[in-house]
Amino acid sequence: MSRTTELGTAPVHQLLFKYALPAIIAMTASSLYNIVDSIYIGHGCGALALGALTVAKPFMDICAAFGSLVGVGASSILAIYLGEHDYERANKVLGNVIVLNILLSTLVMVAGLIWLDPILMAFGASTDTLGYAHEYMEIILYANILTHIYFGLNAMLRSAGHPRFSMTATIVAVVVNIILDPIFIFGMEMGVRGAALATVISQAVAVIWQLTKFTDKNELVRFHRGIWRLDRGITRRALTIGMSPFLYNIAHCFVVIIINNQLKRFGGDMAIASYGVINRLVFVFAMIIMGMNQGMQPIAGYNYGAKKYDRTIRSFYLTSLYATAVMAIVFILGECFPQMVTRMFTHDDVLLAQTIKPMRIICSTMLIIGFQMVTGNLFTSTGQAGKAIFLSLTRQVLFLIPLALCLPMLFSNPVDGVWWSIPISDTISAFTAVIVLLTSRRKLHMQ
Repeated sequence: MSRTTELGTAPVHQLLFKYALPAIIAMTASSLYNIVDSIYIGHGCGALALGALTVAKPFMDICAAFGSLVGVGASSILAIYLGEHDYERANKVLGNVIVLNILLSTLVMVAGLIWLDPILMAFGASTDTLGYAHEYMEIILYANILTHIYFGLNAMLRSAGHPRFSMTATIVAVVVNIILDPIFIFGMEMGVRGAALATVISQAVAVIWQLTKFTDKNELVRFHRGIWRLDRGITRRALTIGMSPFLYNIAHCFVVIIINNQLKRFGGDMAIASYGVINRLVFVFAMIIMGMNQGMQPIAGYNYGAKKYDRTIRSFYLTSLYATAVMAIVFILGECFPQMVTRMFTHDDVLLAQTIKPMRIICSTMLIIGFQMVTGNLFTSTGQAGKAIFLSLTRQVLFLIPLALCLPMLFSNPVDGVWWSIPISDTISAFTAVIVLLTSRRKLHMQ
């Protein structure tokens, strides 16, 4: 009980540190795993395999998006129910998360396996990279249920007052993954299949760890009889709130598909591999901000439910400030040290030469990205699904897709138009977030 009530009483900056730091450590560890995974594949399987991983990533993100549809939405209403002291419904949220994740993950797995090759080709795979991408995604899809439950339970752990336990679950998965990667890729010569198998096993170990907390009879939120039947109200509310991160992830995947295809059209497989390298740099720091958002979410949601609106807004202001500082690091690395960053992933001189310029272009507007991400999270945390969905779609769908399709026609070197579409859309979406925030001052009870 004390773990949840502190959300409405302890100083906000201390709570943000307590809840965000474990999430940041977990997300950073997860993003570092992705970098290490890419390094192993890039050096162990070659540049084409690295390009194939870039093609497969949006498909993986779509699968994960269905998990966020349930997990993020359910964790938001769990925090609100705890703020309202409605502990019976809070426990029903936990049971509904498991059931919904099993249903959705099974559907995604079956559909993905049936249409795997056409999907990968649509995502930008070529005849040279399709084989690698297929081998990787086939194993990932077979374990899709584990992935959904892993992400769903981690979100519930944070809202239930266990940010450190959630962090530990992620670190367990990352450590197991990093240990198994070289064993499977190099030692057993399994290539990209080895990387996928390492991911699956690591998530299985993490789920076992998570279940130890939710089966503890001393916990306020735990598994017990009566919570497994789907509740129409909980399901509808969770899916509505979770629609924002879901649509964001889906939109991001389709953006990657379009950009991959535009890059394949104007720059070939090496341009796609360059995009993969840049994405991994940005991804590390974006995951830190996502960790901040995860730490902010239970604080903002609980206090919004308890009608302590000043605490909700303070959590938003502090998170925005920290997020901007984090993205300043990306800006410096991308603008000043692009060659050093690229050499972490490849020893291919052609890929190195093609990555420096686009990295500087994409990182030019990193200073304003953090604020936009945190603003969308504020509306998700407070249950304002419509505005959260709108902000999720502005950068990805309304701005980036049209720009990525049109700008290449305006450049003598069309591939430069693809690269410039990213920072331009970032700028427009940041200004849009400011406008939405200002028009929502009364609803958020901002001073």
